[in-house]
Amino acid sequence: MFPSCLSKPADGSAKRSSIGKLLLGVFVVYMLHTAWLLYGFLNTKPCDRGRGEQCINSYITARPRLQLSVFTCLVPDNSQLNLAVKIDPFDPHSTFERQVNVPLPEETRANGTLYAVVYVHKAGVSPLEDSREVHYAAQLTIYITPTHREGQRDTQKRSSSRSEKYVSHWRPHLSINMMSEDFTFNKAGLPSDVRRYMRVSQDGRQMMYLPLLLVNELSFRVRDLMEISSSTVQLPLTVSYEGISLRSFRFWVHLQDVVYSLRQFGFTEENIDEIKETLVGSNLYLLVLTALITALQLICEFLALKNDISSWRKKKSMSGMSRKSVLWRSLSTLLIFVHLLEETSLLVLLPVGLGACVEVWKLFKVFKINVQWKSSKLHVNKLDEEERKTVEYDTKASRYLSYLVYPLCISGAIFSLAYLRQKSYFSWMINSLVTGVYALGFLSMAPQLYINHKLKSVSHLQGTVLMYRGVNTLISDLCSCASFFSSSGAFLSSHQLSCFRDELLFFLYLYQRRRYAPRARRRESGTHGKKVKTQ
Repeated sequence: MFPSCLSKPADGSAKRSSIGKLLLGVFVVYMLHTAWLLYGFLNTKPCDRGRGEQCINSYITARPRLQLSVFTCLVPDNSQLNLAVKIDPFDPHSTFERQVNVPLPEETRANGTLYAVVYVHKAGVSPLEDSREVHYAAQLTIYITPTHREGQRDTQKRSSSRSEKYVSHWRPHLSINMMSEDFTFNKAGLPSDVRRYMRVSQDGRQMMYLPLLLVNELSFRVRDLMEISSSTVQLPLTVSYEGISLRSFRFWVHLQDVVYSLRQFGFTEENIDEIKETLVGSNLYLLVLTALITALQLICEFLALKNDISSWRKKKSMSGMSRKSVLWRSLSTLLIFVHLLEETSLLVLLPVGLGACVEVWKLFKVFKINVQWKSSKLHVNKLDEEERKTVEYDTKASRYLSYLVYPLCISGAIFSLAYLRQKSYFSWMINSLVTGVYALGFLSMAPQLYINHKLKSVSHLQGTVLMYRGVNTLISDLCSCASFFSSSGAFLSSHQLSCFRDELLFFLYLYQRRRYAPRARRRESGTHGKKVKTQ
């Protein structure tokens, strides 16, 4: 009579499923919003006077005679300007590079700062007297520790660098960009990122925007910085200029905002340098394609992780699950995490660390180890008959596998110690273990494949998880192949080669799934028929 009273309450699994779907929906909406923003700044609509829109024309459309001047000063807008570079006449559509020696004031040599102020103004007129000048101030000195600049990553040097003082370093390259495209903006639909750099001048009824000037902060690297000492009188400075389109201008503005946000989140200069290498050395459309591929991989990885955790939470019996494979995966993931901990950025560490935690949790599940937090004791549950048979198959396959794995790993470690340069014995040990994981990691799945063969079934495996990860590794394979052929046969990294290993395992699983799935369906139908007859 009252369905709401008679209905069963939703269990915890349904709530977890709804939460997972909600998180996935939020992620998809976020990626669609990001794609819409990318489309927005890649396709800026020009102003249409025919519709009565109020337009803002470019100042350089009238081709005025301009001059580019680069000054150095201690404090922008509040100290004496010293001319370093003068380009007269200045063509906004040109490309050039100048090398000059910049004298350093005493304040800068005493661990002080120095700025470069770039002016674009009328030729033959002082920029301070030109009402239509535009300028941009950029810092030529950066405070970092000397060990940070040298990129030394040993633990002792890290601890000692904390006590060292920050020393002023010289930035030897100043990259200047200006939008040289003749574009007419709509005043009502002016992009917010362009508005920050725009100055509008009124000429009667016509509005003109002055040149959009930008100093590219992504052009220098920490390894290129030069330490400033008290005896340094002057230092070299390379000033380069390139005219860019509106699309490129907005793109560089967004990238510089991203780098600024990463600094606020605590990313080190070394991590930011890695991101700069990726952003600056790629084509605009290639970066957009990379972002879309990364989003697709993140979605697949999220779905695989969600389904993997859900299936393992529901799993009561460990029949058919290889203990050795789970143990190997957990140890491999932990080793890779320790290896990446000293050689990569937080963008890679976060997902790898999360995966390591999940693998350790699965290890406790497959060995049936329960942690009693109140009494601080470990309780190991007993195995049933099917689980003992699985352990027997697993042990047999692992024993034969060890005859191949151990000699190869030991010989490879001895070879690297004898013929390759290592930072320390700890680094040699970690690198040897990680190399063994990458090179022979595909053999860890051999016990699981052997168990599937003996049991003539793959129903104990989560097919959805393997499908998502198979798609993910297939995308990685295609990207690795493209990188290999585009770099004229350059060697692939061990991490990229491991993607081909995972793809091989995926195809073997598909073969077993196709072969053993019909038998499982026949067994299920036979069992169902017996139940019907009994009823």
